[in-house]
Amino acid sequence: MLAKTITTTPWGIEARPVQVEVDVHFGLPQTQIVGLADAAVRESRERVRAAIKNCGFDLSPMSIIINLAPADLRKEGNHLDLAIALALLAAHGEIPQEALDGRLLCGELGLDGSIRPVRGGLAIADLGRRLGVREVLLPAANAPEAAALGSVPVIGLATLAETLRHLLGEEILPPVLPPTGAADQGHHAPDLSEVRGQETAKRALEIAAAGGHNLLFIGPPGSGKTMLARRLPGLLPPLTLAEAIEVTKIHSQASEQPPAGLIRQRPFRSPHTGISTAGLIGGGSSPRPGEASLAHNGVLFLDELPEFRRDTLESLRQPLEEGHVTVVRVRAHLRFPARFALLAAMNPCPCGHLGDPRHPCRCPPQLVERYRGRMSGPLLDRIDLHVEVPAVSLRELRSGPGEPTALVAERVAAARRLQQERFGAAASTPVNAAMGPEELRRWCIVDDAGRSLLDRSFEKLGLSARALDRILKVARTIADLGGSETLRASHVAEAIQYRSLDRRMTP
Repeated sequence: MLAKTITTTPWGIEARPVQVEVDVHFGLPQTQIVGLADAAVRESRERVRAAIKNCGFDLSPMSIIINLAPADLRKEGNHLDLAIALALLAAHGEIPQEALDGRLLCGELGLDGSIRPVRGGLAIADLGRRLGVREVLLPAANAPEAAALGSVPVIGLATLAETLRHLLGEEILPPVLPPTGAADQGHHAPDLSEVRGQETAKRALEIAAAGGHNLLFIGPPGSGKTMLARRLPGLLPPLTLAEAIEVTKIHSQASEQPPAGLIRQRPFRSPHTGISTAGLIGGGSSPRPGEASLAHNGVLFLDELPEFRRDTLESLRQPLEEGHVTVVRVRAHLRFPARFALLAAMNPCPCGHLGDPRHPCRCPPQLVERYRGRMSGPLLDRIDLHVEVPAVSLRELRSGPGEPTALVAERVAAARRLQQERFGAAASTPVNAAMGPEELRRWCIVDDAGRSLLDRSFEKLGLSARALDRILKVARTIADLGGSETLRASHVAEAIQYRSLDRRMTP
């Protein structure tokens, strides 16, 4: 007898449909799984057999073939156990095939019949919506996350026995209601008013938030670089629904613990300097999102930038330019979203005191040059703002609080609205930092004084064409914050001011 069910397998941050076909017939008792299954899927034979037995079913010894279609798609992970078990029971005549039709089934089985969580609950529900199924049945731990989509009924399951009662109509389980709060409710970003002094750095932080620009802080230890960085997420506009769904899909696929709903706050990721390239951009034998993708629609903070391995830093070039990471394997070509605001911090030299009048630098020039040489010119070109963060004076430490995050965030939101109107709702990322060559020509019209200043700076600082484009994008954001349509000399001058490393490296 033949039975069929529909389940999924992970594919990047999405889920791909898999049809489980189980054929049971008389013959030598054996169970074969065909259809390009990995080790975790092949091992499901033993989990499924034990779970069914411990639920009170004593299936006759038969020859069993389990086919996972499509045959050319590699099946990975623990998603298929529940679908295989139910198809096996249907093939033995324990439940009707009609009870399985139109239902998307996912979950890992314990030997006692319990149903354990899987990765990617939101992606599974999204696949169910696209397939037009009547119900998505998955582990209870994944149900709040999957129900957040709100477009398909989601049933949370605790045990195989409970699932069978639901399918047979003996105990109908109600659909899980979408959670009312966010998955990370209760987390609050620190306030900008707590930072004393550093007005130039705060202004750069505002510009970075308004235009989606990458930012590098350069300053001695204790000057407040990390403190400033942790306040950037609070300046950014709230996630849209589409952005929240994307962020939740990524974190659900990467995390051992399923989110409790949609993630509504922008991510802030701060990896250690010893992180590997695969850890930063994603990869592995079964590719998972890296820190760059986990920071998608949020902030990736790299503290002590020169301490990262150079090849690891160079791997950021693709996501900084294209907004995604491509991971290539023999049977897979996966793309993980990775459009983030890069915020980095570094000391001016190995000892950290170069240029500090209160603490003399002990580093010889050759050591300083090698220290900065760990970051390539092409990578620095992709960072729009290079800002010096000097040590804070005693007078600044004793000063009153500065502007609160809420006030600065209002200006950022107003500038973002201007960009939304300029680029239109169809733009994938309607921010100035994402402008291409054609948009630069159209929207970055500089007056005569500003053009003259730009030309002189290009020659004097030896700027690359990419650095020149970055200056124009930053100037466009500065003009937006000031409500000006034309880029004036003052906007260009301020944008050039934020190219600190270009000025330092000029002979």
